[in-house]
Amino acid sequence: MSRSHGLASTFGAQAWTAPARTPLYYPDAVTLVPGTELSAVATGIDTTMPGASVEDSFADLDLVDAGFQVLFEGQWIHRPASAPATASDLGWEVAGTRDKLRAWAHAWDDGDGNADLFRPELLDDPATFVLAGRSPDGEVVAGAVASRSDQVVGVSNVFALKGGPDAAWPGVLDAVHSLFPAAPVVGYEHGDDLAAALRHGFEPVGPLRIWLHG
Repeated sequence: MSRSHGLASTFGAQAWTAPARTPLYYPDAVTLVPGTELSAVATGIDTTMPGASVEDSFADLDLVDAGFQVLFEGQWIHRPASAPATASDLGWEVAGTRDKLRAWAHAWDDGDGNADLFRPELLDDPATFVLAGRSPDGEVVAGAVASRSDQVVGVSNVFALKGGPDAAWPGVLDAVHSLFPAAPVVGYEHGDDLAAALRHGFEPVGPLRIWLHG
């Protein structure tokens, strides 16, 4: 996401960091190993203005003295490679053109004014797949973003305009399984979204914490 906005970032031994503020909803730093040192996170991001965030991937940092507060705590989730137990009544596809991505983004945003977060440059990433669920009349009414690695598929931005994540997950999982039938699915959720994911075959595998500066 940061690359699609033209932002530079660095993978260090302990953390990924972006020196300029990242796009809305995306962290400025992500810890990569347990026991990450504070300096590996705080010195690589801009904390001069409120709003910097850190994805504490192992929920083992204490960033209070650095001016951060906990925004929320969640759980990493894992689902073995398999088709969903419940079929979706939507038509699913990869939103692989600018027009399809724009339609997906406006459905995801649902009028909040942040649809431009998903730029056409995202389509240039061969590991990113924007999944769109369409109603019989062709409107995008559900979706997610799938990110492929060598071992797993990460899923984020799960939404449905009606019915919430419970309405989205069957189609999302079916689309992922069709694209990558042998790949487990991972991600993170919290609150009601976590409960929905667990209903669709995921298991919690470890905690994480999101910190917000200022």
